[in-house]
Amino acid sequence: MDRVLIEGLTVETVIGVYDWERTIRQRLELDLELATDIRPAAADDDLTHTLDYAAICEAIAGFAAASRFGLVETFAERLAAHLREAFGISGLRLTVRKPGAVAAARAVGVSIERGTL
Repeated sequence: MDRVLIEGLTVETVIGVYDWERTIRQRLELDLELATDIRPAAADDDLTHTLDYAAICEAIAGFAAASRFGLVETFAERLAAHLREAFGISGLRLTVRKPGAVAAARAVGVSIERGTL
């Protein structure tokens, strides 16, 4: 299976378990690997035969803007389910990082795999 990559996508969302975090928007950084067969698109040079990463990025930004989760884990799980359903993605790997959440670390986060890569 081939993979479409989206690396270093930044979105803003309400995320966090502390009261002060519930009143601000914070930046998350996302990396995705999306399972697909690119051969039909490559054969015809046709975007309609592959995953449209621009449309996927727009969908992620909209999801983040509308979300208000406490945990990065919940954000990742719900986003993965949303993308798989909306775009017919058979499998994905998603890494979500929350920069600055721990002073001694550049970022903290989670990485999940759902479906078949």
